[in-house]
Amino acid sequence: MKKILVANRGEIARRIFRSARALGIGTVAVYSEADANAAHVMEADASEAIGPAPARESYLNADRILEAARSSGADAVHPGYGFLAENAGFAERVIAAGLTWVGPSPRSIIEMGDKQRARELAQAAGVPVVPGSSRFTVGDTEGIEAAAEATGYPLLVKASAGGGGIGMRHVDRPDQLRATVEATQSMAQKAFGDGSVFLERFVPKARHVEIQVFGFGDGKAVHLYERDCSLQRRFQKVIEESPSPGLPAEVRAAMTSAAIRLCEKTRYAGAGTVEFIVDAESFEFFFLEMNTRIQVEHPVTEMTTGLDLVGMQLDFARGRLTGMEQSAVATKGHAIECRLYAENPAKMFMPSPGTLNVYRPPATGTHLRLDSAYREGDAVTPYYDPMIGKLVVWGDTRDQAIRRAVEALDDFAIEGLHTNRDFLVACLKDDGFASGDVFTGFIDTHQKRLLLAA
Repeated sequence: MKKILVANRGEIARRIFRSARALGIGTVAVYSEADANAAHVMEADASEAIGPAPARESYLNADRILEAARSSGADAVHPGYGFLAENAGFAERVIAAGLTWVGPSPRSIIEMGDKQRARELAQAAGVPVVPGSSRFTVGDTEGIEAAAEATGYPLLVKASAGGGGIGMRHVDRPDQLRATVEATQSMAQKAFGDGSVFLERFVPKARHVEIQVFGFGDGKAVHLYERDCSLQRRFQKVIEESPSPGLPAEVRAAMTSAAIRLCEKTRYAGAGTVEFIVDAESFEFFFLEMNTRIQVEHPVTEMTTGLDLVGMQLDFARGRLTGMEQSAVATKGHAIECRLYAENPAKMFMPSPGTLNVYRPPATGTHLRLDSAYREGDAVTPYYDPMIGKLVVWGDTRDQAIRRAVEALDDFAIEGLHTNRDFLVACLKDDGFASGDVFTGFIDTHQKRLLLAA
């Protein structure tokens, strides 16, 4: 592996370049017309234009990205997260072109990308899954009412093809079921080309805990402990941390063992994340899904384990990492990641594109990391996700990590557009969060209080 093309943009492209440079691997950036002067383009050894600003004409255009790989002389492709990262067809085309694909096999992407199939594989591996139904395709929802009663209300209608927050909808009562199913199927058909859905039990007070794994394709895998991603808004993560506050040691052990069983059973290869829903009161846990890519929140794990996950991906792809003992993975202290967005919390968190007239982050170092796509004077455009960056702090204890996160956000000078910075501070300072009483409905339950404090 001499030169790697990152089929992505922004902070994750810069993050991958950092590990590639450390390993002596050349870098190639791709960019849309909107990103011609973006930081990730300036940092790469070479860059290739791939089309107009809309993602479907650039970052989702596999033909243009493969042309860029050929013309730049790249011999490997890393997809980052989002865009084509979990597109098995793209992975197959990269491999067919004679390039090294830095990611799990197309087979794994297909198996885990279909949420219903992933549930079946989890069950086969002895991993507990949330009670739910089989899939219902567009135009064939016969028996769905009975399936809903068997699943139990409240429940979620989920797109089989995935989609995170945009691929699920909440149903409290039977009279809401049909309309919600039809709406979710319509969305799924447009977004994923697959309108099938399934029903899943909704855990009223739940925590979202995920296990970072790394498989070696030979039936062996290791875990890099857990991340708690319970602080969410509309199923989208806002603050992540590790370790999960208050999680009993025996539950952690059972969850990591379950994640490893799934990886071993499926002979998973590369970095992945096994996500669980945990009952916040009983700590009973259920398999949710598996993401076959690097996660947005991977820096949390890197801060607590001292490992370079992207570097591991690159070394595994080029045959320099063939295995690892679980005893070689240790965790220390506490890390918290805050997702800083260009959005207006006072107006339903609507995206707030604009120019960063002032952009002065706090000084980074051993205890503070900032993965960002932007510099002062850059514009946050309406074409892509409005995340400005990820502020990650480490402390010996959770309390120290919280204090450091608040101080860093307070020291972060941003002007020119609305951001959620003050809202993040309000969350971190909230007594409920400080006590570790985190759950997926935390922000919805306490939103008025948090907005007043922001």
